[in-house]
Amino acid sequence: MRHLSETVKGSVWDKERLSTVSAQVEGLIAVVSRLTGAMARAFFVVLLVATPALLLPGIDADTTQIVTLIALLGAAITFIEYVSVYPSLIEFRNAPPFNRVRFVSLFLTVFLLAIIFRGLLEPTTLTRFVSSIGLLVGHVIDFPYSPVRLMILLLPDPANEAHVNVMRAAAGISYLISLVMLAVFLIVLRLNKWPNRAETFNFWTNLPTFDPTSGGDVVTRLNRDARFNIALGFFLPFITPTVAKAASGLFDATMMQSPQTLIWMIALWAFLPASLFMRGIAMNRIADMIEEHRTRGARAIRAGLQTA
Repeated sequence: MRHLSETVKGSVWDKERLSTVSAQVEGLIAVVSRLTGAMARAFFVVLLVATPALLLPGIDADTTQIVTLIALLGAAITFIEYVSVYPSLIEFRNAPPFNRVRFVSLFLTVFLLAIIFRGLLEPTTLTRFVSSIGLLVGHVIDFPYSPVRLMILLLPDPANEAHVNVMRAAAGISYLISLVMLAVFLIVLRLNKWPNRAETFNFWTNLPTFDPTSGGDVVTRLNRDARFNIALGFFLPFITPTVAKAASGLFDATMMQSPQTLIWMIALWAFLPASLFMRGIAMNRIADMIEEHRTRGARAIRAGLQTA
């Protein structure tokens, strides 16, 4: 009996030790995975910021230094945000593919805009092809008081046909990518039922700037914020050029000589409204998920009371 007792104790001790080692290994794997993921994201941020400088010819040393500084700063912020356990600014960091869709769309926008502006100095088959697609889309949506028409009115010399065509092509390709981004996100919502009901949705890590404990019912606030983001996303393409036109002192005759400034201005003009649309749709989905869990819990409570 004593030998049997010692054997059982040894077996239990071995199981506990194996469980501890297994937990340590899993924790190490999680840390390494989070570290490598943060490094990869930081690298892609550097690539995004540096893309115009890499593709455009004739970039001087001062511009290169500024781009390098901004790229390193963005990489540092991204790395710190994703390597840490506690969130601070980036939303939906543990709810893919929300941020992945947004990043890919912004990168494509910046890349294709850089290709268009590269074609002004070094035209190739690729630059002509991208410019043709942008012009086609731009002509379709270029009507009075449209966002594209408002962007064209920002030009210091609207009578210059070459500058108008470049702005129309850039605005058209940017708008096309933003629409594709929204379509892809809606398809992901439909196919994957994002956010996945089978997995736990961590409200705190995915919405770090949203406090669910203040300001009334969380579902009501989420729906209100969703409507606000969608409305702002709809009006922002019209508001931004109007505000920029009012601040006409910021846009002079040298604007067309600074393609990097134009690239980022046009990219953000098309990206931010689509991103706000996505955020509004995502917050509405989260509100529906919370309401669904509440309804399910209430039904379970009523069923338990009826059984009792």
